[in-house]
Amino acid sequence: MSGGRIALVYPPTCDPTAPYLAVPMLTGFLRSRGVDVLPIDANLEAFDDLLSEPRMTLERDRLEQRLGALDAKQSLGHTEQLEYAALVEARADASAVPKGIERAKQVFRDEASFFDAHAYASAVATVEAALRVVSATHHPLHLDFTAYRTPFGLTSMEEIERASGPTADPFHAYVQEQLIPRLRAARCDVVGLSVCFPGQLQPAYAFALAIKRALPEVHVTCGGPGITQMLIRLSGKRLAQALGPFDSACVFEGEHTLLALVQAVASGKPLREIANVVVRDRLLGARWLPGHGMEDLKALPSPDFEGLPLDRYLAPRLVLPYDPTRGCYWGKCTFCHYGLAEVGTASYRERVVEVVVDHLRALSERHGTRFFYLSQDSVAPKTILKLSQAIIDRGLDIRWATDLKPEKVMTKERAETLRKAGAVACALGVESASSRVLELIDKGAPPKVVGDVIDHLASAGIAAEAMCFTDFPTETHEEALQTFDFLERRKKNVAVYIVGEFGLTHGSLVAQEPDRFGIAETWELEGDQLGLGIFFEPTHPWKTDDERADEAERLDELSSGWALRTYPWAGAVSTAHTVLYYERFGAGVFKELAKRGLADDLLADAHLEAELRFDPAACASAAQREAGVWGTLVHDERRVGRAAYEAHASALPALSAKPARYVFASGEPPKRLTRPRPARGRRPSHAVNATRR
Repeated sequence: MSGGRIALVYPPTCDPTAPYLAVPMLTGFLRSRGVDVLPIDANLEAFDDLLSEPRMTLERDRLEQRLGALDAKQSLGHTEQLEYAALVEARADASAVPKGIERAKQVFRDEASFFDAHAYASAVATVEAALRVVSATHHPLHLDFTAYRTPFGLTSMEEIERASGPTADPFHAYVQEQLIPRLRAARCDVVGLSVCFPGQLQPAYAFALAIKRALPEVHVTCGGPGITQMLIRLSGKRLAQALGPFDSACVFEGEHTLLALVQAVASGKPLREIANVVVRDRLLGARWLPGHGMEDLKALPSPDFEGLPLDRYLAPRLVLPYDPTRGCYWGKCTFCHYGLAEVGTASYRERVVEVVVDHLRALSERHGTRFFYLSQDSVAPKTILKLSQAIIDRGLDIRWATDLKPEKVMTKERAETLRKAGAVACALGVESASSRVLELIDKGAPPKVVGDVIDHLASAGIAAEAMCFTDFPTETHEEALQTFDFLERRKKNVAVYIVGEFGLTHGSLVAQEPDRFGIAETWELEGDQLGLGIFFEPTHPWKTDDERADEAERLDELSSGWALRTYPWAGAVSTAHTVLYYERFGAGVFKELAKRGLADDLLADAHLEAELRFDPAACASAAQREAGVWGTLVHDERRVGRAAYEAHASALPALSAKPARYVFASGEPPKRLTRPRPARGRRPSHAVNATRR
């Protein structure tokens, strides 16, 4: 054995329908060097625990208790109004979810039910309702499979600890009752948390706080893009503060760095001598020794999924991620800061094609699956074509999807080659259909080329997914509409799409050279001790409010042609569920489902009546005042923090009681009943009616 034993933990929040690549890649490398590794997909396990009948029953009772406590007050302050609105809007969901949540997970894991569109829609609605309930009972938390947000989250270690307690953290019970006992029994020397996405940061900190309290002798470290992009911008005391409960952190790509750390912990070697390991320093606060941050991909072994609960993912078939390449072969897009790089994207590297085919065959045979997602930033077209031909020549029977940059090299004939090799879907970085905006982005492919690639993939039977966004700096209303028109014209050949909104990131070229993109200034907020937020002011407004409202309306009209869903469900871009639906029903499945008009926004049996002492509509209107408070803090005062917020929130009007009876339904605001309410004393104001539809 080389070094001691390490547990690699992948925390929430992320996709629970398939394993993510980070832990299996580290596991494969460390095991190849003789390290004993315990891989733990805590994202899957924590969500599986949370989305269960016992837990959702507790959440229902918690909602009623909290709502009853608020209903007992004579008036509600501003923040109490926000919480009241969240609780009453989730009340019908809370009543119905406990008896439906186990069935929902069964639908995702059972092939017959999974491909039944009605059963699938009901299961999605049930899980999303459950997440609304959890968010409401842990107000002001917003939780889903991509986000874990609170108003002051990640602004300071004090706020991180405040959000990590048993009443604030919905994953606290899982950590205390399952994860920590497992780590204690395993007798690990090191616990490493892999943080790939921003939505994992708060849970990772909460996990580390709990682990260090329970197992103070264990060395707790962290790594991954989510941690790296935060820590490399900090230094000294701010860097030490950002370490929080962690004993160390690994920045950039982690295989050799983590191996050196495990060996150092086992031997007692000082960590400060290891490149790319952040450690505390008595004089400086914290520091790290810069080193080479990119691995030789050709020298790395295949990802190792042994030890992960592969039968528990919320999908009827196992879809494994695999990385034929790392980094982005284009690497020029001005909006992009992705992965383990200081700015832009990491340098492009490839595995040997013959080795890739060997790995895919071995993984397919070992785990009994034909489904893979080639998980990479952006693969060179010549490489994906060469890989496809090798898959064909070697007779490897697999199905796969990947992300591609549209290039004119992708002819109709070459698209046929991808299909013969098992390609099911390709997600394309379309970004915009405005030639001027694409030039600013430095995308390198004009709209006509992008459209041709979509057509060629579709003609070969490959689902062409379009990834777009609006509001790139200086984009006009007319240019945004060009993107919508582009999607509408290619409705026949676009399998699904996403249209997001531009967000400025620290490591992008736009942030590095804002003057080039019509940005007058950028700033961070005073009080944001971890420096995660970045804001900007345009040199002049690019769009009016009316134009933005028109874009939202046009986008709603456009989306009616597809049965689109949010990540990670079938109908979202680049998800395991979507790929499985393509393979079963073809690339046009989500347009066919749209024609059938399946409604997955209503949860069966989520209907009840009850009395409320406060007007839910009045409480809901507090959200507008809340937006105003944050607008003042971010744009006028440019600061963040609980004291600054409460100075504004405490001045907002309180709400007096106005009892009435309401009907509650899933996903809808409560509606006031006009009939007389029952006599006083007949039922506590927070009790629900047992009669449901």
